[in-house]
Amino acid sequence: MVLSALFIASLVVSNLIFQKFFYWDFFGIHTFEISVGILPYPITFLITDIISEVYGKKKANQVVTTGIFASFFSLLIIYVADAVPATSWSPIDDSLFEKVFGATAIAVFASMVAYLLAQYIDIHIFHFWKRLTKGKHLWLRNNFSTFLSQFVDTFSVLFLLCSFGKLDWKLFGGLLLSGFLFKVMIAALDTPLLYAAVYGLRRIFNLKQAEEISFD
Repeated sequence: MVLSALFIASLVVSNLIFQKFFYWDFFGIHTFEISVGILPYPITFLITDIISEVYGKKKANQVVTTGIFASFFSLLIIYVADAVPATSWSPIDDSLFEKVFGATAIAVFASMVAYLLAQYIDIHIFHFWKRLTKGKHLWLRNNFSTFLSQFVDTFSVLFLLCSFGKLDWKLFGGLLLSGFLFKVMIAALDTPLLYAAVYGLRRIFNLKQAEEISFD
């Protein structure tokens, strides 16, 4: 439940804050220009890998599906909040609220298409490598599955946002490169967290290497 809660919170928040973009100069090697929505999003892939490793493929897919309902429910709440008129003394008036959250519907749609493709690809590849390596080399399946799925995710969401006119096509290449490289870097850095989480859960549930919790 805790992992699912963190997954859903990261997913929903990434859709709500995506309209702010920031830059980060990585030691003069590359300047990242990316949406702040990308900050919590890699957490979702870390969590699905943890769930895949300990709870199995079926539970990981269930969490991904739950995230879809959570995202669309948050969109419904935003629509209702946007529809009701602001008071004259409201710190946030109707126009400012619409400016901040007005593109959320397109963002959620684009994010969901990318999210479905990327998450299911990530889970499938993760278990492919788990079978191939007989449960060994957790770092290998974590990074190999995440790298490919993150590229699919970044490409898909940017392609849809540009297609709907929310982003200029001239920004596509730069944002794709920055977004993918940033996600790859985060995926590599979160590997120790994956090992720590899996180790802790295996001790709690007394699981052997590559063993998953049985729900039969």
